[in-house]
Amino acid sequence: MGVIQKQSQSGTIYSYIGVILGFITTGYLWPKVFSTDEIGLMRILVSYAVLFSQFASFGVNSISVKLFPYFRTNDGKHHGFLGLTSLISLTGLLISVIIFILLKSWIVDPEKENSQLLASYYYYIVPLIFFTLFFNVFDTYYRVLYKAVVGIVYKEVVQRMLILTVVVLFLLEWTNFHQTVVLYCLALIAPTILLMISLIKDGNYSLKPDFGFITKELRNEMIGVGLFGIVASFSGVLALNIDVIMVERLIDLKAAGVYTITFFFASLILIPLRTMGKISSVVIAEAWKKNELKTIDDIYKKSSISLSVIGMLLFLGLWSNIDNIMQLIGDKYLPGKYVILFLGIANLTEIALGVNAHIILNSKHYRFLSYFLVGYAALLILTNLLFIPLYGIAGAALASLISKVIFGFAKYFFLFRVYRLQPFDWNYLKLVTISVLVYLTSLWLPTASNYLVDIVFRGSFILASFTVLVYLTQVSVDINQRINALTALIISIFKKA
Repeated sequence: MGVIQKQSQSGTIYSYIGVILGFITTGYLWPKVFSTDEIGLMRILVSYAVLFSQFASFGVNSISVKLFPYFRTNDGKHHGFLGLTSLISLTGLLISVIIFILLKSWIVDPEKENSQLLASYYYYIVPLIFFTLFFNVFDTYYRVLYKAVVGIVYKEVVQRMLILTVVVLFLLEWTNFHQTVVLYCLALIAPTILLMISLIKDGNYSLKPDFGFITKELRNEMIGVGLFGIVASFSGVLALNIDVIMVERLIDLKAAGVYTITFFFASLILIPLRTMGKISSVVIAEAWKKNELKTIDDIYKKSSISLSVIGMLLFLGLWSNIDNIMQLIGDKYLPGKYVILFLGIANLTEIALGVNAHIILNSKHYRFLSYFLVGYAALLILTNLLFIPLYGIAGAALASLISKVIFGFAKYFFLFRVYRLQPFDWNYLKLVTISVLVYLTSLWLPTASNYLVDIVFRGSFILASFTVLVYLTQVSVDINQRINALTALIISIFKKA
């Protein structure tokens, strides 16, 4: 856990800097500056770019995480692995872009309100597909070199700072909406360019694939991992984006905008899981290579309880302040109130199950993750088709909740049945008890007249009481160690002062 803890700590810090920037931009400024259909447009551009870029990758990210240990060399060239994955990705890109262009008449519905807005910017998605694809290629390459923080900084901090700048320019009326969309797209592609520059400066790569190194057995393994990686990554990204796409398809762009803003608040719970997942997946792959099941079990257990503590704290902060949040973003977003609740619970389930997807992906049973993801995506589509017509955007969130719980426990039971791995112990009962106690107590707090003051007051109470109770009951060894280290640092600073 040493590498994971070190990078996870720095990665989490950068991720939460990104969260603050994202909150200022998406949580505060977007609802005040843009109309709901304009927000829906910007979210849809990203969703389709991510979706088609994942198909274009042809599973190279799975190949990188799972099989890079076999290519690793001391000279830093790694048998031209980056060149090989780039070549595969370019082939996939060509096919993906052709499919995207052919699907225009299906994606843009001329009879739907605001369809012209999406039609006007439809082809902006093509360069976004390219740069999203190669950000993932370069970022995964840095991850397998144990430098996961580089991509996190560019994506979570630099990109969000650029987007914030774009929004401020529009707010000051220095740019119109068309210019804002152009600058927004440039901000989205910036991390890829920065990663490419970093790779060139580091020089820890070769773009000339060493085909002679690839044995027939290794080639067949790469093909197998890649094929299932296509299914797994595409299904996974489809699961992350299908709700907003289906909201736009079944309702309209305005509803997609409302869903986007409320989705953002619930997604805050997943930040620590995404950071740890990026870092731990490489360590888990190395552990599987050496057949170190004890290391994998340790990562599974510690990551699960630590992430659950952070996730529960974030959920408590969100739901106890839900009325304040609605005041913050405006009355037109009130239909999204239960989006935050349903997605928040769904994300808590995901975070409690820790890095189980990475464990399955890097094991010899990696194909099963593809099966689970296909089932998950199919279930999401079916439940969205059922609940969106009944409950609107809250129905999309309810569909995500049901599907994510079923998907999560399918992975849980698989790992338990095959490897006897499971993360839960009595500490989870402590955590749930503490959470319920803190939430019920927060209901008795007086409400401040100003909603911003109330957020700070209520949030501070929850943070202090929750942290003290978690520390005293020793719910998580890792959390206690971090609190002890932080306390020692603060004491040493006061002593020097």
